[in-house]
Formats: sequence, C-alpha cells, structure tokens
Amino acid sequence: EAAAPQKRPAVPPRAHKTLAAAPYVALAVMLCVIAVLAWRSYIYHSFLATPLRGEPPLEITIRPGDSYAALAAALVKRRLIDEPKYLRRYAQTHGLDRRIKAGKYRFNEMPNPATLMETLVSGRAIQHRHTVPEGWTFRQMLDSLHQHPQIKNTLGGLTNAEIMRRVDAAAAAAGRHPEGMFYPDTYLFPDGQTDIDFLRRAYTDMQNVLSREWRNRAADLAIKTPYQALILASIVEKETGAAHERPIIAGVFTRRLQKNMRLQTDPTVIYGLGDAFDGNLRRRDLRRDTPYNTYTRKGLPPTPIALPGRAAIRAALNPAAGDELFFVAKGDGTGTHHFSATAKEHNRAVVKYQIRRRRKK
Repeated sequence: EAAAPQKRPAVPPRAHKTLAAAPYVALAVMLCVIAVLAWRSYIYHSFLATPLRGEPPLEITIRPGDSYAALAAALVKRRLIDEPKYLRRYAQTHGLDRRIKAGKYRFNEMPNPATLMETLVSGRAIQHRHTVPEGWTFRQMLDSLHQHPQIKNTLGGLTNAEIMRRVDAAAAAAGRHPEGMFYPDTYLFPDGQTDIDFLRRAYTDMQNVLSREWRNRAADLAIKTPYQALILASIVEKETGAAHERPIIAGVFTRRLQKNMRLQTDPTVIYGLGDAFDGNLRRRDLRRDTPYNTYTRKGLPPTPIALPGRAAIRAALNPAAGDELFFVAKGDGTGTHHFSATAKEHNRAVVKYQIRRRRKK
C-alpha cells in the first residue's frame, strides 16, 4: 500500500510574524550601528577641528624624553582637552605619537588638536639666537654662552682639557686645545640648550667647514695638515678686518713660512701674553719669548689664536700669489695694510704710517 502523505507541522501564527520581522530587526540593528559609528566619527572629526580651550597665546613645553602620554596628561591637567582618547587615536593613526620633538612651542591662536600634533612633530619650537663673531677667542665664546639667559651652564669651573674631553674625547686625547676649534656663526636653538650642546654643534660645524675647504686647497702650500690650516687661518682672521686682504695676508705668511722666515705677527704675541696684555704692545713684549711669540720663534704657533671664519680658512688654503713679504697697517681707519716685497720698502712704509698715526694722535 502506498504510504500516506505526511503533513508539515503547522507553524504557529506568532512564529510566522517573528520570521517575517527578522530582516527588519537586522536592518534596524545595522542602522543603529551605522548611526553610532557616524556619530562617533562626527565627534572625532569635530574634536580634531575644534580649537583647544583657553585663551591665547598658548605655550607648551616638551622636555627631552617626554612621551606622548605625558603630553596628553598635561593637556588634560591644564583643561585644554577633556578626553585624550581622540588625540591618542589621531596620533597613533598618523604615526605621530613617537615623533614629538622637545622644545617650547608658542601658538598665537589656540590650535586644534590636529594642528597641535603636527606642530609638535615638525619641531617648529621657539628658537633663541646667539652669535659667535669671527676672531673671538674660545674664552670669549665660553663667557658669552654663560651670560646667555637661555643657555644652561654645565661647564663652569672645568679646565680647557676637561671641556675638550666632553666635546670630543678623541681630540682631547690627542692634546687638542679648544682654541680655534669652534665655528663662529649665528646659531638658533630651542629651550633647554646647554653650553656643552652648543659647543658640540659649533665644533661639528668647524670640522665640516675645515674638511670641505681642505679638499679644495691649493697645491704646494707651506701647511701640511688641516690643523695647521686652522692655525694660519686664525692669524689671518686677527690681522685684518678687510675681507679682500685675507688672501693677500695669507700669501705673505705662506711665503715667509716657505722661506723659513719668522712670521712676526703682533696678534700671536698678544695671545701669548694673555692677561698680562694691557692693550698696549711694547717693544719689550716683542722680545718676551712665549710659545706664541712669532718674533722670537719660527714657524706657526702651537695652536690657533682665535676662531677663524670660513673666509679666513679659505684664504689660508688658497693664498694670493705675489712677492710681498711684509705689511704694515695704514692706520687710516679702513683696517687695510700697505704690502711690500722688500725690507727696505717695508721700513719706509713703517715710518710713513707711524708718522701718520703719531700726527693723528
């Protein structure tokens, strides 16, 4: 016999309604999720676009080693923001949380969080300025650093040798004196700068300048090492304030060295006198022997006598050709000199310009 057809179980009316409503429930849930996400996205982007609370100007200081977490906590503590999670999200999403740079930042208008983070990462902090003139001695440079209100003194009381060990241990081990080893320039720096940080930067700049100029030096020079070039450049720097004379004076000294003549230059004598120099160079000073007296000793002095600039270094390494072996200051207020090829001509020039100076006095 054929089996009787089976009947499907009857679905209760309420079940019919539940199955029919299921797609609508899922849609409603999805719309709620979308709405929540949209609202959160709106809040997030509004947060990024809304300026921080408070009145300008705003200053924010990031100390060396400060983390993003420390920054966020400081902003909350100062009530500039309420909740750091959106700032954290923005920083992490854009890879900024590990890139903030130390310094003091000033905003003349209240920034929004996005601008704040981009500025802290850029390093556009408040910059202070300090100028080290060409021709200064190392002691003058160090004194000026310690007088600068924005530079922290960490080297007070140390000897020159101890300072050099902190700047460059290898140079110190080689017996390098700090004189002439730092590049004279105008430097910009952020808050928190120490004197040793400043010196290391100026030292590196001098090494880079000296290295580049040494590669472009003229042939057949009397000097054989970059350090000798630095010594000669420091003398050229102290001998003239007239830029066009630097190569000429360097030429005079180069020829005197090649002929084994004494340099006979007053600035080295003055440097050797140290604190004993009272501003008036006398004949007895020229006869007083020190390692820096180029009237009593041949060759270069043992160290530079000042901080030479790029132009003086370039002149020492590219001296002007000629036959001049002597020069004397004209004393006319221009800072220029009269150059001579012979001792006889030089002596006449000395008498001429000494008389002019006496008459002027």
